[in-house]
Amino acid sequence: MVVNEAILNRKGARKTSDIPNEVLMHLHQGLLESVNLIEWQAVNHQALLKSILPSFNLEENLTFILSEMEKQNAETGMKAIRTASKLLDIVLMNESEEKRTDVITKCSNHISDSVRCWAAFMNKSSNLTLEELLSYIQTFAADHHFGVREIAWMSIRENLSDNIEKSVKLLVEWASNPDENIRRFAVESIRPRGVWTKHIDKLKQQPEIAMPILDILKADPSKYVQDSVGNWLNDASKTQPLWVLDLCDRWENESDVQATTKIIKKATRTIMKNK
Repeated sequence: MVVNEAILNRKGARKTSDIPNEVLMHLHQGLLESVNLIEWQAVNHQALLKSILPSFNLEENLTFILSEMEKQNAETGMKAIRTASKLLDIVLMNESEEKRTDVITKCSNHISDSVRCWAAFMNKSSNLTLEELLSYIQTFAADHHFGVREIAWMSIRENLSDNIEKSVKLLVEWASNPDENIRRFAVESIRPRGVWTKHIDKLKQQPEIAMPILDILKADPSKYVQDSVGNWLNDASKTQPLWVLDLCDRWENESDVQATTKIIKKATRTIMKNK
């Protein structure tokens, strides 16, 4: 089915009830990407699975997957993505390695951002090293779609936090990547508090562990990265305000550029508010 230009170039509704039925239909058929958070949250993943699984030759597993999704009340948003990806991993355990690789590859490259989100959570066997997990997730961290990029760091954050010192060492290289999305991942994935996720207590108490990454990005030209660095430090300021102020003073002296100024302003907003 060809999606018309008007739908492809839409701005996106401001509330769920305003999403046109035709847009929802295309989203649930896997023919379209969401264009904003409202659409992303409105996608019914059970409907999407009904449309997608036959194309992967997994329709015999549809009843099982949908039944489990309903039991867990997983239709939309993060819960649905996590549940769908977990169930897909379960059914693929009974398939050949060739079939499993084929399905994961198709999900990873699917036109639907929601399907790519499933793929970001899939393929996380317990015997994979941190290096292997990062290698797998890098494609999703660099995805052009905001939703896939957010799911990318969420899908691996627990693995990163379990060995934060090693994670920082591995992510230093990401912090120097030419792609701003990859650089942003290096910071966002290990925010002390983060969004929609568990805190990393060690970084809340010892934010200096992340200095090798933060110092690289203190004057990053990308607003996307600047915001992430500023938010990282604002997280840290809620438990280690003096450390954040000392760091910002040092950066101000070392890097007298607009990018650093913007980062410092965002980093100290909670401190300033509490004065």
